[in-house]
Amino acid sequence: MNNLWGDSLSGFWSAWIIIITLGTIALSVWILLANRRTDKTPDADGNVETTGHAADGIEEYDNPLPKWWFQLFVLTVVFALGYLVFYPGLGNYAGILGWSQEGQWEEEVAQAEERFTPIFAQYQEVPIPELAEDPEAMQVAERIYQNNCAVCHGSNAQGGYGFPNLTDDDWLYGGEPENILTTLNQGRNGNMPSWQQLGQENIENLTQYVLSLSDEEHDAERAASGESTFGAVCAACHGPSGTGNTALGAPNLTDNTWLYLAPGQDVGDSIRQTLRNGRNGHMPAQAAYIGEERVHLVAAYVYSLRLAD
Repeated sequence: MNNLWGDSLSGFWSAWIIIITLGTIALSVWILLANRRTDKTPDADGNVETTGHAADGIEEYDNPLPKWWFQLFVLTVVFALGYLVFYPGLGNYAGILGWSQEGQWEEEVAQAEERFTPIFAQYQEVPIPELAEDPEAMQVAERIYQNNCAVCHGSNAQGGYGFPNLTDDDWLYGGEPENILTTLNQGRNGNMPSWQQLGQENIENLTQYVLSLSDEEHDAERAASGESTFGAVCAACHGPSGTGNTALGAPNLTDNTWLYLAPGQDVGDSIRQTLRNGRNGHMPAQAAYIGEERVHLVAAYVYSLRLAD
C-alpha cells in the first residue's frame, strides 16, 4: 500500500479504504447468510419448487447452498479477516507482523549480497582475458547480461537499430578489456551533429563519398565532389581516410557496418538521414546499478563474445 500511496495516507483516505474493505466483507457475509436457507418447503416426495429460471430445458431449483460450499465461503471470510490483522491492507494499519514489500525486498537483497558478494569479489581479482575463458564464470556473467543488457543489445548480443553489435570487431570506443570496462563503468554519450547547413547538394555529395568508402554502389562524380567537403567537416572526427576514432567514438566509415541501418533500408538513405538530422546515442553507466564486481563479469562476458566471433 505504501508503494501506491507514498509513505502514509491521509486520515480521510485511510478511513475510506478501511470502510470500503470491511464493508465489502460484511456485505459478502450478509449475502452468504441470506442464501443459506430457503423459504420453499419440499413436498411429500422431497421435491422443491423451481425459481422459474430455465435455460436449454434445465430448470433452477430453489435450494440453499450445499453445506460444503457454504463452509468454504466461511473459510475465505475468516482468511480475509485474519490476513487484515497480520498484514497491511486497512489504510495506514501496518498489521501486527509489521510486514512490507519494501522490507521483504531489502531482506532478500541483503541475503543475496551476503551470499554472492564474496564470489563476485573473487571473480573481480581475475584479469578479464583469463576470466573470459572460465565457463562457470561466464554462465554467471551471461545471466547478469540477460537481466541488464539484453533489452538494448539483444539476447544474442548482436544489437539492433541504434544499438551496437557486441559480437563483431567494430567498436566505437574500442573493444579491448579496458575500453569495455570504461564503457560499462562510466557510460558513453555519442553525438553526431546535424549538417543541414551544408545544403542539399553537399549532403548528397557527402552521402555518395561515404558510400564509396565502403565500396557501396555510388555516383562517382558526386563522390569526387564530396571528398573535399568530407575533409573540411568530417575528417576531424572520422579521420582523413574515414576509418574513425575510438577516442571520440566516431565510427569507421570504411567497413560497411552501419549502426542506424534499419532492416530493408537503403544504406544511402540511412547516411542522408544521419547527415540531415544528426544522431545521439546514450549508453548508461552500469556500475551504479549492478556494482563494479558485476561490471567486471559482464565486461569479461562481452569480451568472450569477441573471442568466439
